[in-house]
Amino acid sequence: MLKTETPAQDHVLLDQYPTAELVNVLVDDQMNAVDAVRAAAPRIAAAVAAALPRVQAGGRLIYVGAGTSGRLGVLDSVELYPTFSWPHGRAVALLAGGTDAMFVAVEGAEDDLVQGADDLRAVNVMSGDVVLLVAASGATPYVLGALRAARAVGALTIGFANNVDAPVANEADIGVTLDTGTEVISGSTRLKAGTSQKIALNTFSTALMVRLNKVYGNLMVDLKATNAKLVLRAIRLTAFATGVDEAAARAVLEQCDFHVKTAIVALSKQTGVEQARALLEAADGNVRQALAD
Repeated sequence: MLKTETPAQDHVLLDQYPTAELVNVLVDDQMNAVDAVRAAAPRIAAAVAAALPRVQAGGRLIYVGAGTSGRLGVLDSVELYPTFSWPHGRAVALLAGGTDAMFVAVEGAEDDLVQGADDLRAVNVMSGDVVLLVAASGATPYVLGALRAARAVGALTIGFANNVDAPVANEADIGVTLDTGTEVISGSTRLKAGTSQKIALNTFSTALMVRLNKVYGNLMVDLKATNAKLVLRAIRLTAFATGVDEAAARAVLEQCDFHVKTAIVALSKQTGVEQARALLEAADGNVRQALAD
């Protein structure tokens, strides 16, 4: 029996716990998710290093999963655009059962090996792409089908699993094992197994974006100001990075479509936005290098 499916022995009377104790047990068990990701950190770092040259050359991130794992992949993919201006077309998420499965479980979809391969080929997977395959069991047929199709074209495959010696991790170019063990509620991998996947995917994609010059210091300087909250964030980040007041920051941001990087360089170098853009382009989007030039 998979460890993630094995009934936990330390909470066999869970249904009789007082509510306060029940909540504490559920919260405390989540800490094991953090420990599992920390143990896998070297593998995540290796995945970032391997993915970097492919995405620098124009490759896409393609997430593949079923159920909770698939939904977490969708979540990570859609957040890259507003956070880092990562193009929608370069963050693709495949979920067993299709878009409807984001909201309603599609029975049997995860068991279809052929469909996983077909769905991946349908998005024209290429050798320059990075395919992230997520499965708590590590043996989900839909995910394995996609993995094998990705490897057939030479794409970089990164497999995330919550069981040791799982096929998804073993067959991928880089396997990341998140050994979260048994769940408080037996087999419910939406608990700490899912939490570990969220942390691991978040860590991978964020580290990758940092390496792609989407961050200056620890400031989110390549965001898309798509709503009022993000417009205010852009203004505050620009003011903080340059030392100007928010009115001055807004004035320059309005000239460059609220692109924080451009505004920071223009204000810091006391130049126009076109010159700031040119400096950033010459520095491959690296704000620190553009300021030094």
